[in-house]
Amino acid sequence: MTPDPLNRLVAQLAKLPGIGEKTAQRLAFHILRAPGEYAVDLSLAIREVKEKVHLCVRCFCLTDSELCGFCRDSRRDERSLCVVETYSDLMALERTREFKGRYHVLHGVLSPLEGVGPEQLRIKELLERLNDSRVEEIILATNPDIEGEATALYLTRLLKPIGLRVTRLAQGLPMGGDLEFADQATLAKALSARRDL
Repeated sequence: MTPDPLNRLVAQLAKLPGIGEKTAQRLAFHILRAPGEYAVDLSLAIREVKEKVHLCVRCFCLTDSELCGFCRDSRRDERSLCVVETYSDLMALERTREFKGRYHVLHGVLSPLEGVGPEQLRIKELLERLNDSRVEEIILATNPDIEGEATALYLTRLLKPIGLRVTRLAQGLPMGGDLEFADQATLAKALSARRDL
């Protein structure tokens, strides 16, 4: 009973990650009630991001120019390179305002069951990038799950022989967490990664 254009909009919105049919309907009704300029601006923003945003030629971060802002920023420390799975991970690290080095985005992790091997990731480009750089430390910031650990181990085996310092993000208890509620794997990691005070 609803108009076909509205059904098509709901169907397209429901394809977005984390958006179910009810949320898609709410979004569609919001767009329908909004002033006409809003819908036009939204469609132009979607078109522009698809036409102009691409990968940085050096670190494979998202950008609208040849090099991203991180690669163009001369204030960033070229001796430290943080390897992340996705752009979202890069932005999470950047929000901490703690890391002042450069990044390299793999665009995934090794996952043989899903057919993702080293060739599907930006590993070859990482190795090529290290040939003519001043990098002294590689920080492996992959997720602490099976695929992230396998990817970090694979990269460590490739990078150690080059003579670079290879580090991994610490794992363990979250700030404000209680020991009694932590799972065994998290507690075990926290114990093995303990540090001197």
